[in-house]
Amino acid sequence: MTVTIYHNPRCSKSRETLALLHERGIEPVIVEYLRTPPSAAELKNILGMLGIGPRDLLRRKEAAEAGIEPENLSDDALIAAMAANPSAIERPIVVTGGKAALGRPPESVLKIL
Repeated sequence: MTVTIYHNPRCSKSRETLALLHERGIEPVIVEYLRTPPSAAELKNILGMLGIGPRDLLRRKEAAEAGIEPENLSDDALIAAMAANPSAIERPIVVTGGKAALGRPPESVLKIL
């Protein structure tokens, strides 16, 4: 079973989540999403697995800095804006077996493993 983590090495929660996976003997595929952002289609798929809308995955401060105004955008437009400005995507996200979890707190990813 492949486990993927959308990771930002500068984020403490992301590092803690990665360490938690390693402690359990899991060597995930690491996607540094700031360098290799998910496409809008990938992001839409991830949101579906998380069972949340794009506004629930938005980092408000980073979105504001990028000029993203979620209240003025449709879901699809917001997803496109997040794909174009990956710093506005909440992190980390762990995906495996058609399920996804947000690592806030890091232990929350254990429910999908």
